[in-house]
Amino acid sequence: MFNKDRWKEIIEVLTSNMFRTILTAFGVFWGILILIILLAAGKGLENGIKSDFGDIATNTMFMWSQATSKEYEGLPKGRRFDFKVSDVTSLKENIKELRFVSARNRLDGYQGENNVTRGIKVGAFNVYGDYPEIIKQDPMTITSGRFINHSDIVEKRKIAIIGQGVKSSLFDKGETVLGSFIKVQGVNFMVVGTYKKKSNEGDGEEGQKEIFVPFTSFSQAFNKGNDVGWMAITAKDGSSITSLKERIITLMKVNRKIHPEDNRAIGNFDLYEQYNRVESLFVAMRLIAYFVGILVLISGIIGVSNIMLIVVKERTKEIGIRRALGEDPWSIKVQILLESIFLTIISGMAGIIFGALFIFGINSLLDAVGPVDMFVNPSVSLGVVLIALIILIISGLLAGFIPAQSAIKVKPIDALRAE
Repeated sequence: MFNKDRWKEIIEVLTSNMFRTILTAFGVFWGILILIILLAAGKGLENGIKSDFGDIATNTMFMWSQATSKEYEGLPKGRRFDFKVSDVTSLKENIKELRFVSARNRLDGYQGENNVTRGIKVGAFNVYGDYPEIIKQDPMTITSGRFINHSDIVEKRKIAIIGQGVKSSLFDKGETVLGSFIKVQGVNFMVVGTYKKKSNEGDGEEGQKEIFVPFTSFSQAFNKGNDVGWMAITAKDGSSITSLKERIITLMKVNRKIHPEDNRAIGNFDLYEQYNRVESLFVAMRLIAYFVGILVLISGIIGVSNIMLIVVKERTKEIGIRRALGEDPWSIKVQILLESIFLTIISGMAGIIFGALFIFGINSLLDAVGPVDMFVNPSVSLGVVLIALIILIISGLLAGFIPAQSAIKVKPIDALRAE
């Protein structure tokens, strides 16, 4: 394999008819290029869709109350009900696989009436009553100050953590935020922190226009009592929230006196289930990309094999002479195989390089024009490149196998007679 004369001969054979060699190599080049572009495009789409989940804990479900659809224990159909703080305790005590159970309440402000004021400035923002654990279920970066803590819950402190969008709307540039007060529906809350969430939108501030206050002070200030608007429930590692969902809903039906077969009374959104569906979709997309790319590559490999058969045909007399002079058939076979592998790898590596340049160009374009919805950072991993190299080596062997076998089957005397 490392014989200098052998490689000199390989180069001479491949360059003797350069146009034919380039056309043959193009099939392999195109197959690898298509494979890389398809995988990169799929990865970009996958990154874009997954970014919509943000950093939110994916092993989480959200649960809220709706109107009942069945009569039960003397209670009428169509009854409206609320979860209670005691339901949160009940879930924690009865379902040990749960990591976090966060009660939540909300005052709607998005595109609604102005509900928050500071001096002469007003704004419409969503205001959430939350527990400290919510930051682990819906992560955010605290840019200054702090988030809600358990002392705030126990002492019912009227404090608020505001988003960057709220800060921009209610405060002048350079103005001190921490320690100042805002009014939420006429109730004063002291700002003790600011946050920022990751956003895939062009205007990131629009996703930061939310205010978080302690659940207990929210309930007290806005007369919610022990009512819970909805819950964010996260399972422990090793347990899926999807497998626990039925037990959670059944327990809530018992607590709230809901018919066991009433499937409309409690609404839920299973983030883990949705995330798994997205994962399955992209696994299928990757398989399709490999399938299409390999099919195109196979067509190129067939071209290489056909050309190698032609090369062997053209060199029949040469092979006869070498056989007559005593060259081992295996040596001739190796020569044909190396020519095939060399041509396949060179053309395939060219496809990989062009694919990498194409991906680099797309990413540079995305950086220049800004984020594009549902398409982020198209790329291929090193593992994909290694797989492509393995495919190329195997393909080269397959492409050269039939011509090599054909070469050693020729009898020396017949080869010498060939025209």
